[in-house]
Amino acid sequence: MSVQVVAAKMAEVELQDVPSKESPAESPVTPNSEDKKLVKTEPHEVGSSATTPTAEPSVKAGDPSPGLLTPNPAKMPQASAMRRPDQQQNGGDAFVNRDGTVAEAPRMKKIQFADQKQEFNKRPSKIGRRSLSRSISQSSTDSYSSAASYTDSSDDETSPRDKQQKNSKGNGDFCIKNIKQADFGRREIEIAEQEMPALMALRKRAQGEKPLAGAKVVGCTHITAQTAVLMETLSALGAQCRWAACNIYSTQNEVAAALAEGGFSVFAWKGESEDDFWWCIDRCVNLEGWQPNMILDDGGDLTHWIYKKYPNMFKKIKGIVEESVTGVHRLYQLSKAGKLCVPAMNVNDSVTKQKFDNLYCCRESILDGLKRTTDVMFGGKQVVVCGYGEVGKGCCAALKAMGSIVYVTEIDPICALQACMDGFRLVKLNEVIRQVDIVITCTGNKNVVVREYLDRMKNGCIVCNMGHSNTEIDVASLRTPELTWERVRSQVDHVIWPDGKRIVLLAEGRLLNLSCSTVPTFVLSITATTQALALIELYNAPEGRYKQDVYLLPKKMDEYVASLHLPTFDAHLTELSDEQAKYLGLNKNGPFKPNYYRY
Repeated sequence: MSVQVVAAKMAEVELQDVPSKESPAESPVTPNSEDKKLVKTEPHEVGSSATTPTAEPSVKAGDPSPGLLTPNPAKMPQASAMRRPDQQQNGGDAFVNRDGTVAEAPRMKKIQFADQKQEFNKRPSKIGRRSLSRSISQSSTDSYSSAASYTDSSDDETSPRDKQQKNSKGNGDFCIKNIKQADFGRREIEIAEQEMPALMALRKRAQGEKPLAGAKVVGCTHITAQTAVLMETLSALGAQCRWAACNIYSTQNEVAAALAEGGFSVFAWKGESEDDFWWCIDRCVNLEGWQPNMILDDGGDLTHWIYKKYPNMFKKIKGIVEESVTGVHRLYQLSKAGKLCVPAMNVNDSVTKQKFDNLYCCRESILDGLKRTTDVMFGGKQVVVCGYGEVGKGCCAALKAMGSIVYVTEIDPICALQACMDGFRLVKLNEVIRQVDIVITCTGNKNVVVREYLDRMKNGCIVCNMGHSNTEIDVASLRTPELTWERVRSQVDHVIWPDGKRIVLLAEGRLLNLSCSTVPTFVLSITATTQALALIELYNAPEGRYKQDVYLLPKKMDEYVASLHLPTFDAHLTELSDEQAKYLGLNKNGPFKPNYYRY
């Protein structure tokens, strides 16, 4: 079979889906598949000028598309057209037909957006580049969403303590970054409300009764959209609230502005100094004519400040609600020393806090915090997690699922055995410190990662903390003349050794997820509802029910908090029959487990 015949058959295959109707514009050119695609994108006929406006041509029903050259098979040479460059046609292409004649290929216009030449073909000047860079940077920080709130959105470097701000009602009893961000913060709070069904249900059910009427709650927690929903729920239940932040990096400035606009006395902003931190707490507590009678604490700093500066206030305080490991540890120390003046509720060790906030929250937020700050890929990375409590379990599960090689350090043989049974290698920190890529602390202890370990880390090792306190990593030992600190971005620092080695320190050793990202709202709904119920219980408890000691939340209350969240999943609980309840020795309505039961 000759080459020409083979070529003719190939041409027939290429043209088999082309309409057989004759086109008014006949052409000896047979476009190949690549040309067809190019021509289809051009709505003009071949003869149109390159400068013709790109208006859509009118096409009658049944006519061939004006963007495609439709050849007449009866008059076409049945052979493939060989394409060759024609140097005489300004670099254009030409086709050589079987009979030797040369036909010029149709000129294809480049698709160009109207503003392309003006905006992209012009290289900015040096000043223009700076302006463009600043514009992009500013636009990225002006989005006051929770995802971007860890980047300061204001160029104003004036300390909020030096500003005189008032909300729309003329009230100035607050100290925040910028009251003008209130509208953005309100949107954040509205989004959070959708993911906090239990608090919203509690607000709806109990606001008629006002179980916290007369309560004056002073709080020190992370000031986020989720905390705002809690504060507004407490207010709806009758409480007056004054609030400060428990972490200098976790405050969402726009949310603080929305709370101030709503009439709450809030004293917090992102990036406080240590002095600012204690000043804000003092402003919350020390107000003439206002005496708190309930404390909601996260970390124990507020309780410590009142105990140190205003011990007489405890005469009117009915109770303390504490939600962190660090704060609970301080309360037990005070109780053991006989210095605890009021009853305290240990929310941290309630089932709803331990099994949901500590575990599921950290399982998701550890990845979020690391990704936002370092853009690290987890697959194949060697990670050591210090501590295998509920926080450690969540972190390890997430990292393992992403393909990381995870080591665990632990002092408790029970937790250590759990880590081994879950497939993690139990090590001492000094055994792996030279080889790991990421070090995560979540023990609630102090000096877990000391200068000796920091000196031995590999170049580029990421160091962060998932515990509440900033004492787990010995950051103070890194502030020495021989080491150089280099700010990379918000909450990310390079600490550089004299030989050039550097580590990546996140949030200066403070809580990673709330300092550098956000946490799942739904999980915080569980904790916040538990806190609200603990406040109601302590505030309304008859005198003598609770002594000057630390108490766990009643099991029945834990179960109630969990039940409020089940409708979100369209979940249906099975009910015990009378016979089954009698057999188990239980009340049909709970509690279903004894206090010593470990979930």
